[in-house]
Amino acid sequence: MKYLLSTILLSCSFYFAGAQDGRLRIVMIGAHPDDCDIKSGGTAALFAEMGHQVKFISVTNGDAGHMEQGGGALAKRRRAEATEAAKRLGITYEVMDNHDGELMPTLDIRLDLIRKIRAWNADVVISHRPVDYHPDHRYTGILVQDAAFMVMVPNIAADMPPLKKNPVFLYFQDHFTKPSRFQPDVCVDITQVMDKKMEALDAHESQFYEWLPWIMGYKGTIPAGKQERKDWIRNSRWPSMDTAVRAGLEKWYGPQQAKAARYAEAFELCEYGSRPTEKEIRQLFPMLGGQ
Repeated sequence: MKYLLSTILLSCSFYFAGAQDGRLRIVMIGAHPDDCDIKSGGTAALFAEMGHQVKFISVTNGDAGHMEQGGGALAKRRRAEATEAAKRLGITYEVMDNHDGELMPTLDIRLDLIRKIRAWNADVVISHRPVDYHPDHRYTGILVQDAAFMVMVPNIAADMPPLKKNPVFLYFQDHFTKPSRFQPDVCVDITQVMDKKMEALDAHESQFYEWLPWIMGYKGTIPAGKQERKDWIRNSRWPSMDTAVRAGLEKWYGPQQAKAARYAEAFELCEYGSRPTEKEIRQLFPMLGGQ
């Protein structure tokens, strides 16, 4: 038993050692076709600009997220929006065919995600914390957590070869406090690519200019002009930077860049994947300062 436990711990700590072509492989998993764009679009753009491979996966098809459309027609529209967003970010986007608002953490979906993480040969996996107002977000977080160790187990989803390394798993930032607050372990300055992130969000027209204004009660405030709309998204969703994230930027980039940064994305390390050192985090997030 002691030997078995040691073997498991060693396998969990075996992480990215450098892709043969020098390119990292990142997969970000959201519940809906705009979640990854909101939570990590800037970081994805930075990875892509550096030549690394990034994939967004939406676990549901978004077929309930609108006040007028729904079902297959809305799912088709949202898939097209995701495809356009991916083009603007320079990444790959996959939308799974699970119903919006009805997601459950089933074995079948867990196995699907295990296969997708393996197929991407991921070095880094980022998803929701299982603490959120939306059940789809919570259950996506649980599904990814449940996949974390199993991506290395040969007899699970045996039709797809297991990973030879355990990826580093992280969570998107959120504002929920119970049972625990989000911890900004990795903070990325996205100021230089914020315009590109806004372009990606702008591609999700059904959400940012129709559904979210309607459900949140600010439908009449959306500007008419295209650039004005993107500016409106920027100013309404990112009014100020969290002080803890600002402190994290100082750790990773130094005080001068941290002070100058206007926009950031933060991620919390998940204990279920590999547990990287600070040096290893800088290898996995090469946009961070001070190698």
